[in-house]
Amino acid sequence: MDRTKRSVVIAATALGVAAGSYGIASAASGSGSSGSRGSTAAPSSQRPWGSQRSDETPLTGDTASKVRALALAKVPGGTIARVERDADGNAAYEAHMTKADGTPVTVYVSKALDVVSVQSGMPGPPNGPPNGRAAPPSGSGA
Repeated sequence: MDRTKRSVVIAATALGVAAGSYGIASAASGSGSSGSRGSTAAPSSQRPWGSQRSDETPLTGDTASKVRALALAKVPGGTIARVERDADGNAAYEAHMTKADGTPVTVYVSKALDVVSVQSGMPGPPNGPPNGRAAPPSGSGA
């Protein structure tokens, strides 16, 4: 009986160490699941755009495809994070992207599906300069 008890204690200890190691590794690597998909994530260098704002709805269908194509034409080699309606009044639509060098960029598109402007860096508050910079958005569209 003493041998069985000892085997159970050793197995439970090994299981506890394995589970604890997994938890620590998951926390350190940022993996694992979170039950709050709609939560607002802070931007990071790997994911500069953070989560979708509640006042900007995602584009779907033909409009989404056209905005994506226009944005990719303006930022060759870029990667689109998402396309959505612009709630800040810069244009009807916007494409949040990352340039090939990792720089965040936003392509603003009018309702008539013309590129209005391309803004490098993170957008600032509505009707204010981006990121506190006084420079106007870089580039313009047709």
